[in-house]
Amino acid sequence: MKHLAIIILTLSATFCFAQEKEQLIALKKANNYVYQGNSLVKEDDFVSAEMAYRKAISEQPTGVAGIYNLGNSYYKKGNFDEALYRHQQAAENAESKAEKHKAYHNIGNILMKNKKCKEAVEIYKNALRNNPTDNETRYNLALAKACAEQQKDQQDQNKDDKDKDKKDEENKENEDKKDKEGDNKDDKKDEGEKDKKEGDDKKDDEGKPKDEKEDKGKGDDNKKNKQQKPKPQPGQLSPQQIKSLLEAMNNQEKKVQEKMNAEKQKGIKIKTEKDW
Repeated sequence: MKHLAIIILTLSATFCFAQEKEQLIALKKANNYVYQGNSLVKEDDFVSAEMAYRKAISEQPTGVAGIYNLGNSYYKKGNFDEALYRHQQAAENAESKAEKHKAYHNIGNILMKNKKCKEAVEIYKNALRNNPTDNETRYNLALAKACAEQQKDQQDQNKDDKDKDKKDEENKENEDKKDKEGDNKDDKKDEGEKDKKEGDDKKDDEGKPKDEKEDKGKGDDNKKNKQQKPKPQPGQLSPQQIKSLLEAMNNQEKKVQEKMNAEKQKGIKIKTEKDW
């Protein structure tokens, strides 16, 4: 039993030693790749440098050096989005304050490049919390504060200009509406005056409708004609009576003539008499 325990301890120590040895070898390889990448960056060979840094990250995935330096190469190349992503990774994986300070400082610089001054202020503060003595970070913080204040003033000015433009537009719409209403009133006024003029044209000097007066005049004339039509006077015959009398006379004469003709045929002379 004692020998078994010794064997187990020996194997455990051997395994730990082998593991530590592998980690040391991986760390050494990673550092070599980082060193190689840094040299390539100085030669502006960013493609080869990126490959070297990625090999370093492959050897030591949680290592900060490979991630941090890869982020720096992206920053120098002008690829700020990738640079930001890698430095955020470095800040998360960093174990020492020095590593955190460097990662936050670079993140602040990237945000300033992207004109995100307000966000940069908070990041620089995080960098100073990990290294309060860094004057460069402090200087960048002051610049970020001034930039953020300027952006705020510009935003306020833009908002005021926008509100002013909106107000001017509303005033113009109101003025156009008033002008339109005024034009409608003038049109209605003109129509009213026209109707009034037409109405006046239909009236005489006394203010009475001409048509009514004309109709009334015609009525008066008809009435006058009716009044002027002669009426039969007492003791005189009307035209109808005269006509009837003439017809009666003609009939009577016809009868008398017929009678006379009959008498002539008989040879007897008679006297003609009038009925009236």
